[in-house]
Amino acid sequence: MNYWQPPRIRRYAIAIWHRNVLVWKRLIGPAMVLNFGEPTLYLLGLGYGLGFFIGEMGNMSYIAFLASGIVASSAMTTASFEGMYSVFTRMVPQRTYEAIMATPTDIDDILAGEMLWCGTKAAISGAAILIVALFLGVVKGWQAILVIPVVFLIGLCFAGPAIVMSALAKNYDFFNYYFVLIITPMLITSGVFYPIDTMPQTMQTLVHLLPLTHAVELTRPLITGQPLQQPLLNIAVLSGYAAVSYYIAVVMVRKKLLV
Repeated sequence: MNYWQPPRIRRYAIAIWHRNVLVWKRLIGPAMVLNFGEPTLYLLGLGYGLGFFIGEMGNMSYIAFLASGIVASSAMTTASFEGMYSVFTRMVPQRTYEAIMATPTDIDDILAGEMLWCGTKAAISGAAILIVALFLGVVKGWQAILVIPVVFLIGLCFAGPAIVMSALAKNYDFFNYYFVLIITPMLITSGVFYPIDTMPQTMQTLVHLLPLTHAVELTRPLITGQPLQQPLLNIAVLSGYAAVSYYIAVVMVRKKLLV
């Protein structure tokens, strides 16, 4: 088989997505507690606590600055966890993919469905934080509803690299490298907690190569009612990361399973 041939996206991907929805519905209680509880603690603890000393940041209250950044970072984290731990579990210990491939569904369909599910979970997480921010008086204007499709795209962007890690992993401990070396530095430097323009110019240039930076640049104006600066560029970068990483993920999983 030519592992590098372009993937096909067929209707079977929706069946994979639906299967994951059915599994998630059995765990919806704890999932909702996590989706609402964690952002509430962050926003109350950092937004009000640290915000008391900081005051305003980026022409807005610190809690508004923080909430709009956490929406993007939460989508990244949610999609990354799902794309690594859940996908690896279905791929290796449970061998779910092998059973699915006994049907007309192939790896391309499976991973397309997994990407869609990661995007969906990111959208659910983003919606939960948006609701918390709304009750805290952070949301400014109707355009905040556009955050939902944006966080879905963010989920797709980070799902692909996470699935690539799953294809490379020998065990769950492998994922610590990705979180420590990729996710955490991105979280700290991409404008979630402080403006990027406070960093040296060289660092700003490098940070703008990171997808989370473009994710924050989309979510923050939508939530706080400020004008978008370069939405087409932001969307193009996130879409590019999603498309390229999906292709690489398909190639890697083909090599892992089709031997």
